[in-house]
Amino acid sequence: MRSPTAAEPELVDLLHLGRPMVIGAWLVGDVIVDPGPSSCLQRLLAAVEHRPPRALALTHIHLDHAGASGSLARRFPDLEVWVHERGAPHLIDPSKLLASAARLYGEEMQRRWGEVLPVAAERIRVLGGGESIGPFRVAYTPGHAPHHVCYLHEPTQWAFTGDLAGVRIGEGDVHAPTPPPDIDLRAWSASLEVIERWSPRRLALTHFGVYGDVAAHLAAMRAQLDEAARMARELDAASFAAAVRARFAAAGPQTAAAYEQASPPLLGFAGLTRYLDRSGQRRERER
Repeated sequence: MRSPTAAEPELVDLLHLGRPMVIGAWLVGDVIVDPGPSSCLQRLLAAVEHRPPRALALTHIHLDHAGASGSLARRFPDLEVWVHERGAPHLIDPSKLLASAARLYGEEMQRRWGEVLPVAAERIRVLGGGESIGPFRVAYTPGHAPHHVCYLHEPTQWAFTGDLAGVRIGEGDVHAPTPPPDIDLRAWSASLEVIERWSPRRLALTHFGVYGDVAAHLAAMRAQLDEAARMARELDAASFAAAVRARFAAAGPQTAAAYEQASPPLLGFAGLTRYLDRSGQRRERER
């Protein structure tokens, strides 16, 4: 039950590459949910300079969500970092994570994400899902990534969903972010059911903002996963990207640019085709 005195979480727009509404970090008391990349670190530090964080609650270790974790751990010596057990080794030694990201972003790595420092093992609280940590309930929610978790802040009944509940910016539609290498659409659908069973009052998204039409949002997310898979089976990369960008454009040029930056369509296509190939689902256009 929601506490009548619970303060609502605060969203810090990290202004990624100078653009609003692309990446947000959530401040929930002395916990930061997904601090974002270190390329935006100064923006986040300005928001927490008078209230040092006690913990980072990571939904997953992708650089747009967790890249600043090591930098923050170095700055705040008592900071604890919460992460799923499958993601923890890559915080301790981020070399494989960085190599994978470099294949996607190439020369853009430094500009987009900045420095990525390791987190000492003794600073990490390893999660499996099912834990309660203070006011937070944790659920294991694979699909976007095999190490993804979500957090329910029980005093406010806000669910912090990382990328599980998709990207939604301003007046735009819900969009499914499906980058390589490890999306799993079947697991994703099951994880959406986990969030539905929580019956949260609000969905708090990293990309971007908070939404109260929870049932409609999650239904739209499930429909988008189905539609994205269909498009990836039937279209080539250029046609897929053009169709996604047409949906983005309906929200206006500034919002469309934020969608493109938060979830590049060509990366979405690459993740979907990798999943379809691995799961034995041939694309219809190849038959």
